[in-house]
Amino acid sequence: MSKRKWGFSLLLIGSLIGLAGCAEETSVDKKTEEKAAEENAKEEEKARKEAKLEEQAKEEKKEKEAKPVAVNVIDPNTKAILKAFKPAEMGFGSEDEKYKAELEKWARETARGTDTKLGYDQRMILDKIGPDGKVIKGQPEIILEESELVEKILESSVSGGDVELPLYVTESGYNPEDLPGLDDVVVASYTTHFNSGVAGRTKNIELSAEAINNIILGVGDHFSFNTTVGPSDEAHGYQPAEEAINGKLVMGIGGGICQTSSTLFNAVDKVGVSYVEKHHHSVTVGYVPKGRDATVSYGGKDFRFENTTGVPLLVKANFGNGVLTIELRTSKQYEGMLKKAI
Repeated sequence: MSKRKWGFSLLLIGSLIGLAGCAEETSVDKKTEEKAAEENAKEEEKARKEAKLEEQAKEEKKEKEAKPVAVNVIDPNTKAILKAFKPAEMGFGSEDEKYKAELEKWARETARGTDTKLGYDQRMILDKIGPDGKVIKGQPEIILEESELVEKILESSVSGGDVELPLYVTESGYNPEDLPGLDDVVVASYTTHFNSGVAGRTKNIELSAEAINNIILGVGDHFSFNTTVGPSDEAHGYQPAEEAINGKLVMGIGGGICQTSSTLFNAVDKVGVSYVEKHHHSVTVGYVPKGRDATVSYGGKDFRFENTTGVPLLVKANFGNGVLTIELRTSKQYEGMLKKAI
């Protein structure tokens, strides 16, 4: 082969190699461009989603700002809305003291009730041993904590929301296993006398004494005479008799039940109870020493105490032949643990 032909072959081979190199570079550049385009598309999609979310957030904020903040008070038992407050309209943020006063008024009425509506607060109705020896169940004490309710509503008044009524339920503090021995020993008693010839008064004392007989006082239990005895009216068998009203003795239905409440007071006063409510008569009564009486009136004045003796007690009321004796009894195992009155 001549030198000219050999040189031409080398030139041709070099050209082909160069073309192959250019083709390879073009393929790499195309892949890079496709990858970049794909990444750009992803970035654009991401930006669109972020913009959409931002727009949604703005819309939600506008709706929230347009809608007034509301606080719903919920009954924890029924889950029903009792009251829906609109804080801004009631002065929250501008007249806070006025707003709080309105909340306190509503909380008080909701807890204690009004003339036309019962409140959530319920006094404890104590269990009682019936004539057949079986326990007649009462009901627990229920307290709606008014101050806690107001604070919860105030806290939620900033951004709104639901608030449940803070209800506290207390069951009677005795162990059913203790019942068989609760009448073992008498730890306190008191006796008063009455004229059994006065039929109406005698009947009233008998009925009220029977109402408190065999009442079980658990540790920490609250006793209410009015709640335990109930209405002293004709519908419940009570009769006309003299009663003290505004410093005078007048005829009234149920006269005489205060002898029962006063006898009970003098019995429980010998042990370590704490008094919740106690009132004196407007006149001196003859069946207990001066200042040792406890007047009651259903729907009005009450005689209430808490069993802080540290042990469960059984109330026994013995009635007959012009004599009323009220005893407090407990199990022999608890006798030495009983806290006496100071």
